[in-house]
Amino acid sequence: MAKKTAIVPTREENFPLWYQEVVKLAELAENSPVRGCMVIKPWGFSIWEHLQRNLDKRFKAYGVENAYFPLFIPLSYFEKEAKHVEGFATECAVVTHHRLEKQKDGSLIPASPLEEPLVVRPTSEMIIGEMFSKWVQSYRDLPMRINQWANVVRWEMRPRIFLRTSEFLWQEGHTVHATAQEAEEESLKMLNCYAEFAEDQLALPAIKGEKSENERFPGADKTFTFEMMMQDKKALQSGTSHFLGQNFAKAAGITYLSKEGKQELAWTTSWGTTTRLIGAMIMTHADDDGLIMPPKVAAKHVVIVPIIHKQETEEKILTYCDELAKKLSALDYHGRQVEAFVDKRDLRGGEKNWNWIKKGVPIRIEVGMREIEEGKLCVSLRTADHKEKRFLSEKELVDGVVSDLDQIHATLLTRAKTLLDENTRFFKDRNKFAKFFSGNEEQISGGFAQCFWAGDPELEDKIKKDLNVTIRCIPFEGQGEMGKCLFTAKETTTQVIFAKSY
Repeated sequence: MAKKTAIVPTREENFPLWYQEVVKLAELAENSPVRGCMVIKPWGFSIWEHLQRNLDKRFKAYGVENAYFPLFIPLSYFEKEAKHVEGFATECAVVTHHRLEKQKDGSLIPASPLEEPLVVRPTSEMIIGEMFSKWVQSYRDLPMRINQWANVVRWEMRPRIFLRTSEFLWQEGHTVHATAQEAEEESLKMLNCYAEFAEDQLALPAIKGEKSENERFPGADKTFTFEMMMQDKKALQSGTSHFLGQNFAKAAGITYLSKEGKQELAWTTSWGTTTRLIGAMIMTHADDDGLIMPPKVAAKHVVIVPIIHKQETEEKILTYCDELAKKLSALDYHGRQVEAFVDKRDLRGGEKNWNWIKKGVPIRIEVGMREIEEGKLCVSLRTADHKEKRFLSEKELVDGVVSDLDQIHATLLTRAKTLLDENTRFFKDRNKFAKFFSGNEEQISGGFAQCFWAGDPELEDKIKKDLNVTIRCIPFEGQGEMGKCLFTAKETTTQVIFAKSY
C-alpha cells in the first residue's frame, strides 16, 4: 500500500505538478491576475528578505555600495551594444505611450506616443554604464562597485512561479576596473560569493564553471555560473557573474585618466541572482509532505503547538508554551535569535501540525497537560518522517535546539550533495549519453553528463535540438587532462557538463 502524502501527485509521479502543489500548500506565492507574474506571499517573501539581508552584508564587506537606477531605459541605449540588444530583444516589454484617453463608451486607449520608446528594465548594463561614464573620471575613482536591489521584466512565454516569471526580484551588481585581470578576478570573486552563500544559508551545493559561447550573457566576454541539480535531476542556473570586457565600456564611453595621464577605456563586470534561489530551495529540499525550510532562512525556527483537550487546562498550557517560547527566543542562532512561535489558532492540533509540516518549519513541539505533568515534550524535526517523534525534557530541548537546527542544515546539505554526486556521470559513449537523457518532462531521468568537448556553437545547437539538453557549464574542476571529444573525436583538454534545465 502506497504511503499517504500531503502532496499529490508525488515527485516521482509528476514533478512539475508536485512543485506547484508545494508552493501552494506552503503558502509561498501564487499566480497574479497579470499573466506571467506572481504574488509573493508573506511566508515566501520572508525568505527573500533574509536572502537580501545576508547577501547585502556580504556585498558590503567587498566594498559594494547600493544605489538605484530607472525602471525605464531608452531604446537607443540598448542599440548601442549590438549583441546585448539581440540577446534581449524577444524578452523586452516596451512602453510606447505616456497617457490614456477615455472614449465615449467609457473605455480607455493609449494616447500621446512617446518620442522614444522605453524598455522596461530587463537588465541595467546600458543605463548604469551611462552613469558610470559620468562618475568615472580618473584612476582614483577605480574600482567602482555598485549594486541595486530591484525588479526586472523579461517577457516569459511559459511562466513558472519563482523559476521563470515575466517580473521577478533580483540584485544586479556592476563594477568598473582599470585592468582586464582585475575585472575578471572580480567576476570570479562574486561567483564564489554566491556559491558560498547558497551552501551556507540554503544548504544548496553547486558546480561552478564558465558558460559556453552559446549560453553566454549577450555582450559579455565570459559568463561564470553556478549550476544546481534539482530532485528531478535537471539543472537550475542559480546565479551568474559576467566579465564584460570592454564591450559595454565602449558602448557607454566609460573611460578614465590613468596615472600616466592617458585616457584609457575601462573594464566592467556585472553579476546577479534572483528569487529563483527560492525555487532552487524548494525543488532541492521539499518532499512529498511539503516544503522543508533550511533553518538559516526560516522566519520561524520552532513552532510550539498547544494540545488542549479541556477548557480548564487551556490557560496553564498556553502560559507554559509562552514561557518556553521566551526561553528559546533568548538563544542565539548564527547571529539571529531563535524564532519561536506559539500557534494559538482555534484549530485542532493535528491540523496545526500538518500546516507547519507543509510550510517546512524546522522544529515542531507539541505541548499538552500530559507533556507538562510528565516533564517530556514531544519534538519533531522536519527532516525526519512526520511520525518520528522525540520526547525531551525542557532542559534537553532548550540546550539542544541550536544543535538540532545545525543538524537539519547538515542533513539537507548532505542529501543535496549526495543527489548531485550520484547523478553526475562521465561519458565516453554517445549512445549511452543519449539514453541517459531519455524520458519526458514529467519523469525523473538523467542528471549531469560530463564529457570531453571540442565542438562548436552549431554542434551545440544540434545536440540541444536532438536531445533537449544544453552545456550548463565548463566546470572549473577536472580540466587539464587530455581526452577525445565525445562528438568530434578531436583531442581536447576541455570538459563540459550537459543537462536538461529550467
